[in-house]
Amino acid sequence: MSVVRLRISYEFLYELLRRRLRLYRVGYNIERGGSSVKVGDVMSTEVTTIRADAHLKEAATVMIRSGVSGLPVVDDDLKVIGMITEADFVSAEANRSWGRQRRRLLANFLGDENRPTAKLVSEAMTSDPHTIDSLSSVTEAARKMTDLRVKRLPVVLPDGRLEGIISRADVMGVFARPDEALMDEIVDVVGLEVLQLSADGFTVTVDGGVVTISGHLPSRSEGRLFVELASRVEGVVAVESSLTWSHDDTKPGSVPGI
Repeated sequence: MSVVRLRISYEFLYELLRRRLRLYRVGYNIERGGSSVKVGDVMSTEVTTIRADAHLKEAATVMIRSGVSGLPVVDDDLKVIGMITEADFVSAEANRSWGRQRRRLLANFLGDENRPTAKLVSEAMTSDPHTIDSLSSVTEAARKMTDLRVKRLPVVLPDGRLEGIISRADVMGVFARPDEALMDEIVDVVGLEVLQLSADGFTVTVDGGVVTISGHLPSRSEGRLFVELASRVEGVVAVESSLTWSHDDTKPGSVPGI
């Protein structure tokens, strides 16, 4: 009976190990009495909100008094229906600042003689804003804020009701994780549990969130996976590697040493 050896792509292997890493993190954190860094761990639960029928002047006053640059707009059931931010006020003021004659000329040109000027929150807010749930990772929240170019995300329950809000400042707090905590997770979870490497085959040091991995591994694919998975640990700023390996299993025709 012949044995057929199948070549597993690096991408497929990485996805399997990424899922495995997620599962091991749960056990790792529970064992230490902690929890993985989720949106719910860092979000603000005391959120200042505004109603859609409020005047823009009221919204501006609330924002200034509260020291925030944006407010979730909620209905009677506390469901998030919009966001009003500094950018919305700038847009409203730009429209209002046109002189009457210039506004009329522009309206005639655009075929809109009665172009309205925003007075209420509902007229200036961003409707159906992007949100996130409390069980999402802080990394996901950071990626979403970056992609959408927003400074905050309302955190909502499954039924759409407001639960909290997460800001860029909240996300930055994750990067304050102690270097020792980062090193423990990379060594214990990534290296030993997920990749099942030999403890004497690698060394990990962390300085200011920058991870340095050195050592000699059986295969190049293990080295690549180690670096990739370590870079995804919450709080890691960068990963530098001087790993070497006995076998380059990433070359065409070779079989990964797994």
